[in-house]
Amino acid sequence: MEAHLSPTVLDGGDRRCVVLLIELRRLIATLPPGAVVHLIAMDPAAPLDLPAWCHLTGHTYLGPVPGDRPTYGVEVAAGARPTDADRPWRPATA
Repeated sequence: MEAHLSPTVLDGGDRRCVVLLIELRRLIATLPPGAVVHLIAMDPAAPLDLPAWCHLTGHTYLGPVPGDRPTYGVEVAAGARPTDADRPWRPATA
């Protein structure tokens, strides 16, 4: 039986979604495929931006996570598509 690891938590506090996506991308680069990240994000744009970013990159958006602060789950995908270093909402250019 496969052991399930605890999610990695990224506390984004009240930072804007652009900054959160850059931090999330940096964190995900250190995690193996299948790892789960719980992103705590107070930015009201997070429930829209995070699923869109996951669709762009290929990571799996798991949706809201119950708790006392707005938290969203993301599963790290193997072979995800990279995004621009300064603009995480754009695909990386060669």
